[in-house]
Amino acid sequence: MKRLDRIDYKMVRLLRNNARLSNKELAKAVGLAPSTCLVRTRMLQQSGVLTGFKAEVNPAALGVGLQAMISVRLKRHYKPDVEAFRQHALELPEVVRLYHVAGPIDFLAHVWTRDSEHLRDLAMTAFTSREEVSHIETELIFEHVSCQELPAFLDEA
Repeated sequence: MKRLDRIDYKMVRLLRNNARLSNKELAKAVGLAPSTCLVRTRMLQQSGVLTGFKAEVNPAALGVGLQAMISVRLKRHYKPDVEAFRQHALELPEVVRLYHVAGPIDFLAHVWTRDSEHLRDLAMTAFTSREEVSHIETELIFEHVSCQELPAFLDEA
């Protein structure tokens, strides 16, 4: 993979803030010809820098009444147990993101549920009932805010 330059970083920043930018708008913003911009965008995709273009959704508008983070500690760090739990969690429709982390917990699952009863049932049936799980803790999410900016140090090349 070629080393990214300032124009590549600027393109990534612009697309991260607005994935619906047309190639023409993106080219103008970074000072490139549209054909050159399209080639660079495709290279960013092929190299795995750009992995997709997604729409942000409002969970409440979809009927999600409660969001939570469920911290999961496994009984042991045995690869088959880790893989089994990972696969199980990814198959749950309530899990919108799953993080395999280091530290006192092993997984952090961001879940969407209708209400507190749905969350309780999910925790009890889908998490604590698992043989490989030793402990869970649930934290409610009051607000979810994303930082759209890339860290400034990334384009100091």
